[in-house]
Amino acid sequence: MAVEGGMKCVKFLLYVLLLAFCACAVGLIAVGVGAQLVLSQTITQGATPGSLLPVVIIAVGAFLFMVAFVGCCGACKENYCLMITFAIFLSLIMLVEVAAAIAGYVFRDKVMLEFNKDFRQQMQNYRKDNRTTLALDKMQEDFKCCGAANYTDWEGIPSMPKGQVPDSCCINVTKDCGVSFHVKNIYPEGCVEKIGGWLRRNVLVVAAAALGIAFVEVLGIVFACCLVKSIRSGYEVM
Repeated sequence: MAVEGGMKCVKFLLYVLLLAFCACAVGLIAVGVGAQLVLSQTITQGATPGSLLPVVIIAVGAFLFMVAFVGCCGACKENYCLMITFAIFLSLIMLVEVAAAIAGYVFRDKVMLEFNKDFRQQMQNYRKDNRTTLALDKMQEDFKCCGAANYTDWEGIPSMPKGQVPDSCCINVTKDCGVSFHVKNIYPEGCVEKIGGWLRRNVLVVAAAALGIAFVEVLGIVFACCLVKSIRSGYEVM
């Protein structure tokens, strides 16, 4: 039995929310992949709370997309079981997103501590491993920084001759510009503070986005429950 009256409006709004959920799902996957790519270059030592967060975001995004598809089928066919499944799964996703948002806030400082430790370890392998060398040079150039705390950190690196810094530390990068450098010609800030601060800010943005999406999902759950009640009433009448 097709829904009538006000439930048609609820059904239409549910379709709109389902489209929004699909867009949010794609957005979460994109954000998760982007965060994973950044963290894979900065944090390489195993699974940690900060490095696992992008994986959770990607998984939630993929699951949300599938749940939105189930909800769309349920609303289109006005199927009681599909709508119940949609409401339950959407509730679970909302709980996971709230938990991920809280974890993002709690572990924002942990991410910076992990990065500080890992960056200094990677500095020890500079010029010993091509991949590490390229990664550190790219980070220093992109974030306009030098060393962990500052350029003096390079003085304790065995592979770096005394009085030299990588060319990527130079404000204007040229070949061997870090061999005989002047302090005014290299980046004064360290990479840990610059990149770590960037990571913390983006973790907070992701956490805020997750909470915003969770609010929209509450509306989806409410509309789904209203539609379920209407479908059930239709079955009882029949």
